Amino acid sequence: KLPTMKMLLLLIALLSAALLASAAPPTCYSRVLSLSKEITESFKELQTSKTVDSCVETLPRLYLDIHNYCVLAKLRDFVAYPGCDRVVEVNELKEKARSLYTILISYCRRDLVFLTDDCNALEIPISPPIEHS
Repeated sequence: KLPTMKMLLLLIALLSAALLASAAPPTCYSRVLSLSKEITESFKELQTSKTVDSCVETLPRLYLDIHNYCVLAKLRDFVAYPGCDRVVEVNELKEKARSLYTILISYCRRDLVFLTDDCNALEIPISPPIEHS
């Protein structure tokens, strides 16, 4: 009976350790990266939605690359854009963009490294490479 109890305790200890390892808090970088991807995807969905107001077509492009210093200006421009205030989805997107901007300039300011300042790169998103199988 004792070996069974030891095995059970060992199993519980291993499962607990695995759960703790996967529950690590997000880093500033991981939070900024996931929020920028979420915003970019939401913007794509908004543009392709048939039920949204036609003003969405006039919004500035919102492709975000947090490694590009121009992302700060891109976020400022998008949040300050005067059109589409009556569209709930746009207001929600602007709030997310405002949050990302705040995180970038306040909380993560010292943790991030910008690899480029090519503002044109944020106008035309680069498609991810196609994986061949």
